[in-house]
Amino acid sequence: MPRSVRRVTAIAALALVTLLPATASASHSWGGYHWARTSNPFVLKVGDNVDSKWDAYLDTSISDWSASSVLDLSKVAGQAGRPRQCRPTTGRVEVCNTTYGNNGWLGVAGISVSGSHITKAYVKLNDTYFNTAGYDTPAWRNLVMCQEIGHTFGLDHQDEDFGNANLGTCMDYTNNPESNQHPNRHDFDQLESIYAHLDATSTVGAAAPSSGQARGAAAGAFGRLVASTHNGRVQTFVRDLGNGRLEISRVIWA
Repeated sequence: MPRSVRRVTAIAALALVTLLPATASASHSWGGYHWARTSNPFVLKVGDNVDSKWDAYLDTSISDWSASSVLDLSKVAGQAGRPRQCRPTTGRVEVCNTTYGNNGWLGVAGISVSGSHITKAYVKLNDTYFNTAGYDTPAWRNLVMCQEIGHTFGLDHQDEDFGNANLGTCMDYTNNPESNQHPNRHDFDQLESIYAHLDATSTVGAAAPSSGQARGAAAGAFGRLVASTHNGRVQTFVRDLGNGRLEISRVIWA
């Protein structure tokens, strides 16, 4: 992805930002994080907080990911409040769009976790870039929407190398999104692996909106730098949220 985009990942209020790639892997589970549930397939609600420019792409991604044998997505009315904050709701995913600014990222996915279990998630789509000719295309919108929603199930990228040949999945970084707009078989196989076991309890379900916090775009907003690889292009940050909770952010700078 061009220089105008950066990718973020966070944990325990985990955030994963989209852009485009740096190395393929046989497994692309995001740290083993998953929704707890007592049966498969499970139904995960997706809150619609997007405007008319994004509605069709949200519908496409919901349909695409629901082809998985382990999960079904159900679009419901959004409960995220103001799109700029995109407050996550316990037990579901909230998807928002607005002009988040020239901060270097096209999209961000965030998950809150308890142990290895996802308890709530959000997706932000940055119209500051999607309102420009370079990104205001069906291919870019499909790729970013699909990828960010995929992160909220516990999927990471299949490839993070911008220059590699496309893998035919939205979970692949690329400079040309035309053939990377939807999930592929490897994504569905990975979901089957992540959700192969069942849990004694469930973190999936309706709940009242829970308070959240806006996440900044600058590196300082992510906390303390604890690791840096690929000549500083991939960095991991940790922020102590108190009461034994941590927010771990992995940032891939474009």
